[in-house]
Formats: sequence, C-alpha cells, structure tokens
Amino acid sequence: MKKEGVFEDVAVECYSGYKEEETPRAFIRRSRRFEVLEVLDRWYEGGMDPTRVAHNYFKVKTAEGEIFLLRYTPRFESWTACRQVSAPYYSDN
Repeated sequence: MKKEGVFEDVAVECYSGYKEEETPRAFIRRSRRFEVLEVLDRWYEGGMDPTRVAHNYFKVKTAEGEIFLLRYTPRFESWTACRQVSAPYYSDN
C-alpha cells in the first residue's frame, strides 16, 4: 500500500553555492524549526519539458531522526514539505 503525502508551505534555509537554493540546511514547519542532518536523496522533475513545472526534490533526515521530502519550485521560488511516514513492515514501500 503506497502512502500519499500532503505538501505544506515551509520556509527553508539553504546553502547557496553554484546555484541558488542549492541544498537545504534547515526548515520551519508549523512554527517548528528542523535542522537538516543529512540529505538522503535528491532529484529533479520536469526541467526539460516546457509543459511541466520543474521541481527539485530533497529527501532529508532531521536532527531528530525524522524523514521529510522537501520540494523546491524554481518558477515560484517556493518550498513545500511532506513528512514521510514509515510504512508498515509488511509493505513494499
């Protein structure tokens, strides 16, 4: 059974190196600040297809050990987050 998450607007503090908004360092969700301990994965969607909005995704682990999916939308310069809920042990997730 796949779990669908809901993305919420968040404020993100980033490292900006070669490009703006390069790597998230911390984010604020529901008035709570989460420090990003590790970026577990990152990928991009829709960048080459003019009919799709481009998104940059970051699967992150917080200092508290929680896993979140952060999504940056360059067109709108906006961040959203989805909390990753652990799948049951019998799930294929």
